[in-house]
Amino acid sequence: MYYHASPIANIEVLEPRRSNHNMPLIYFSTKRENVLVYLSNAIEKHCKETGFSHNGKWHKWASYGFESDGTLRIDEYYPNAIEDTYKGVSGYIYYADTISETESNININNVAITSKPVSVSACEFVEDAYQEILKAFEAGLIKIRRYEEMSNTMLSWIKTIIKNEYQEAKNEPDYRCFLKAKFSFLSISL
Repeated sequence: MYYHASPIANIEVLEPRRSNHNMPLIYFSTKRENVLVYLSNAIEKHCKETGFSHNGKWHKWASYGFESDGTLRIDEYYPNAIEDTYKGVSGYIYYADTISETESNININNVAITSKPVSVSACEFVEDAYQEILKAFEAGLIKIRRYEEMSNTMLSWIKTIIKNEYQEAKNEPDYRCFLKAKFSFLSISL
């Protein structure tokens, strides 16, 4: 079984879209819990909630990685980031029985990709992404690393990366708006 998350309802055929890998693809996971992070985009959510006007493609934000055993780990880069990003957000998890996989060098745990349309075999409505993430955490299916649990080394890395990301996002006002709002506590000039 393959899983794909989307905020859009009633999709019968998933179509490839321009990806972060600069080609039209559809991303799936062979683990349902791994697609929960795609039910919300923190940047889009923040901008819409604050009335930030934006036309065009939203910058994607997902602070996660994988443990050595392949378990998804969601990292909070700022206090209460997981709740802030996912609480109250609903969406859909689409299931596909089969896909035509694309040969690729994309090295992401439990991910399958295709450049061809995929028929949906089932759909699950997720009422609250945050509650669903907490359920997966409590079941041991994912890990959560809270901001307060970060090492000094990791906090220093976050500070550096956010400053660099802000400087590089000159043509992405949505991303800059998000970074300035969420990371002003770091006492760095953005």
